[in-house]
Amino acid sequence: MPELPEVEVTRRGLLPHLPQKKVIRIGWSGKRLRHPMPRALLRAEITGQTIMTVDRRAKYLLIRMDSGAVLVLHLGMTGRLGLFPATTTVDRHDHLRLLLNDEMELRFNDSRRFGSVAVWPAARAVELERQFDARLGVEPLGDQFTHAFLHALAAGRRMPVKTFLMDSRYIVGIGNIYANEILFAAALSPWRQAGSIDPVQWQAIVRHGRTILLRAIEAGGSTIADFIGSSGQPGYFQLQLAVYGRKGENCPRCGCAIRKKVLAGRATFYCRQCQPMPAD
Repeated sequence: MPELPEVEVTRRGLLPHLPQKKVIRIGWSGKRLRHPMPRALLRAEITGQTIMTVDRRAKYLLIRMDSGAVLVLHLGMTGRLGLFPATTTVDRHDHLRLLLNDEMELRFNDSRRFGSVAVWPAARAVELERQFDARLGVEPLGDQFTHAFLHALAAGRRMPVKTFLMDSRYIVGIGNIYANEILFAAALSPWRQAGSIDPVQWQAIVRHGRTILLRAIEAGGSTIADFIGSSGQPGYFQLQLAVYGRKGENCPRCGCAIRKKVLAGRATFYCRQCQPMPAD
């Protein structure tokens, strides 16, 4: 599943090309994604509008129109966005197509159809975005992502710290790959209770979290299975992963074998020596 770095890579790839382009026509595959395609809203609120910018919140892309309307896209597990000449053959998984006034099409392709498309109408966009934002936690690349804030937020919480990092009510965009990598870099067991992490350890999580996410963005994201950025090129951060997907390989820090267990239904990779399990 695309995580924060992959979505940010997509945003940055599209940003030089979409602003000031007018949406001339919209097409769709007729197939349902995670939710039904909002055809009426797409016609009424997006067709004929000029794109102003592309923002990101958590794992969502927000394509803002000059009217104030917003096209909200979530890539799901296999979704990707790309720009193609309008004459390019349409793929059977191209579920949304926006024809622009430069004869290019922005296409949302999603083979497993777990992505989503929503529209915030211009008249209600500000309020809908406020409600949307209120449901989400802090951005790990934002100013609120500090050790003091996280220490206070986690106080008294018994959930494993890995689960806490991945819970979008607290922190957005840190998916399974990067939670594994951040905790290894911070030398913390994924099973440690979030409320037991002290301020110095939260400092390590914040420092390594920012570094790892920024490195992943610079590397174009992690292509573990299906992710391809808006340029059509895969990401290469998976070549830098220290523990994720490396069960049985030597720990890059101490040489012990990397282990794999399941935590909250997600594959969890760690070094028993460098990330000792908490005492019962």
